[in-house]
Amino acid sequence: MRFFLPVCSVILLLTTPMASADYPIAGIKPSLRPSGAPVVEWVQHNKTWYEHALTGVQRPYPRSLYFLDNQGDWYTPFNRPGMRGPYDIRGWHR
Repeated sequence: MRFFLPVCSVILLLTTPMASADYPIAGIKPSLRPSGAPVVEWVQHNKTWYEHALTGVQRPYPRSLYFLDNQGDWYTPFNRPGMRGPYDIRGWHR
C-alpha cells in the first residue's frame, strides 16, 4: 500500500503528455468554431416526426407547441415519453 500512491502518481505524470493532443477545445473559446468544423445548415422534419412529437395533442394545436417548427435535431424532452401512470397526460405509455 505504501507504493501504490507513488506508482499511481508516476503513471499519471507520464501519461498526461500523451493524452494532450492538438484537438480544438470548446471550453477555451466556445463562441468560435474551429475552421473546417461541420455546420448544420438546415433541418427538415417529415410528417412522421411531427406525428410522433405531437402524440396525444389534439387539433388545433396550441400556439405553445409552435416551437417544434424551429426544433433542430438536438435532444428535447417534449418528443419523448415521460412518467407513467396519472402523469402520462399525452398517452405515450398506452
